[in-house]
Amino acid sequence: MTNRARVRAPELHGRSWINTGGEELDLAGLRGRIVVLDFWTFCCINCLHVIDELRELEERHQDTVVVIGVHSPKFVHEAEHTAVVDAVERYGVAHPVLDDPELATWKQYAVRAWPTLVVIDPEGYVVAQHAGEGHVHAIEKLVGQLEAEHEEKGTLRRGEAPFSAPEPVAGELRFPGKVLALPEGTFLVSDTTRHQLVELAADGETVLRRIGAGERGLVDGAADTARFNEPQGLALLPDGGVLVADTVNHALRRLDPATGAVVTVAGTGAQWWQGAPTSGPAREVALSSPWDVAWFAGQAWIAMAGVHQLWTYDPVSGTVTVAAGTTNEGLVDGPAAEAWFAQPSGLAVAADGTRLWVADSETSALRRVEQAGEDFVVRTAVGTGLFDFGHRDGPAGQALFQHPLGVTALPDGSVAVCDTYNHALRRYDPATGEVGEVSTLATDLREPSGAVLAPDGADGAPEIVVVESARHRLTRLRLPEDAVRVEAVAHRTQRAATEVAPGALRLDVVFQPPPGQKLDSRYGPATRLVVSSTPPGLLAAGEGTGTELHREVRLTGDEGTEGVLHVSAMAASCDEEGEYPACHMHQQDWGVPVRLSAQGVDRLPLVLAGMAADSGS
Repeated sequence: MTNRARVRAPELHGRSWINTGGEELDLAGLRGRIVVLDFWTFCCINCLHVIDELRELEERHQDTVVVIGVHSPKFVHEAEHTAVVDAVERYGVAHPVLDDPELATWKQYAVRAWPTLVVIDPEGYVVAQHAGEGHVHAIEKLVGQLEAEHEEKGTLRRGEAPFSAPEPVAGELRFPGKVLALPEGTFLVSDTTRHQLVELAADGETVLRRIGAGERGLVDGAADTARFNEPQGLALLPDGGVLVADTVNHALRRLDPATGAVVTVAGTGAQWWQGAPTSGPAREVALSSPWDVAWFAGQAWIAMAGVHQLWTYDPVSGTVTVAAGTTNEGLVDGPAAEAWFAQPSGLAVAADGTRLWVADSETSALRRVEQAGEDFVVRTAVGTGLFDFGHRDGPAGQALFQHPLGVTALPDGSVAVCDTYNHALRRYDPATGEVGEVSTLATDLREPSGAVLAPDGADGAPEIVVVESARHRLTRLRLPEDAVRVEAVAHRTQRAATEVAPGALRLDVVFQPPPGQKLDSRYGPATRLVVSSTPPGLLAAGEGTGTELHREVRLTGDEGTEGVLHVSAMAASCDEEGEYPACHMHQQDWGVPVRLSAQGVDRLPLVLAGMAADSGS
């Protein structure tokens, strides 16, 4: 087989282990097994895609492969141990997870992106590293080679993985996602982890019926036989039907509330990849982790979290198309086709119907879409970028959220924001001051992820029903007239900035086609590299798109200047042999925090697939 670099794998260090029954794991104890480290954080949609991609690999090679999740947080909330435990259950992670809040193991393996997969052979050496999604097919080929090689050498040890599943927890809901008020006065809730929809009575507690068999799957049919896969957003259609964002199925489903029947109306069941169609018949175009839906401007708008875009679905013509976003991850306003989003996860239409509010979770931002003539434009109300977050009220230009997942339009034109990782319900009032103002309505809400206005209380006071996802319930609140006083805090991600020298910097994206594959240039260049920066003035030269996976850029600024390099790389590969070769797209977007320093590096290697000679693993 192909010779591979042999780099000794660093030990696994963190705060504690999850899914091991209390046992602490180390690499010595795993010797003889093929170990796949999955560096992830639970806010990251691409990380959730990889968890799903790994399920079949784990099943097919359960006696030779041990997958270990290394949870490396971006947000402050993600460093809370109970939040990581919740996330492991919420997303059905069926392997051991190392909780690494200080990023100790992340740093030892020189990881630069979520998600990153590292393969360790049975003798304890790192043999491959892959950043981003879509690499499991390559890892599976490598696993087959490692199994054969180490079986022959006598260094392969078969057996059960060190996994101990948590006990199931009883309750009417488990990590619910979104809620919809039905015309009859009841509430429809996406019971995400149990793969069902649940209709609750007006009290928000009494279960009237369940829709879905309660097992993962993409099956249409009656209420008791239909299957979902981690459903999230819900929207009422003009004809009385309910549109469901069936997130992990990468599909839109339509529920008939009268009969409980479910039918798929958009998506193929497969995940959208770069180069796939972005418009056409809805059942023939792939989607990517639709997280929420809303009826706006005569169509259903979709928060397409998996590709950082907004799409639309037209139930009359039965078509879908991209409405806003470029697939680049970040915060850029302007014409809808040029705007950047970062995992949009919540949608709400203003009371007067003139704008669509967007909870843009990874930038901790509140955005809005407005009509400009025949086109749409995107503007930011609150938020500054990928790495700044916190809990700070006041003028919108200075206010901070932390990974909001839900928005609710209020009758007075203001917006309630489910500030998920701050465990709070916030309010943005665009009519206050020149830029609007943010206040806090309620705190101590455990991971609120969606909310809906409820009929006024007995005394006529307005009320709102909030999904407390991590408390597994709906909570009814009165909307207060006065804000809650909260001590202001501001954070930046604890991921350390890379010190780079001002002037020339060489970007090298490392890509080695998987075993048995070659670069696929049949339909044009096989690789693409897109580079930009925040702030834009950080890059004096080198911005833009090219076909080579290396580029010299020029950085400008004073000593200590900080910013983010946005690097997006793609590479197409296909099988070297066979009449109908399988082809694959490899893609990763890096947001690399940098700080200018005279002692900084003048070369930045980023591993898309393979091994970098100086990766530091």
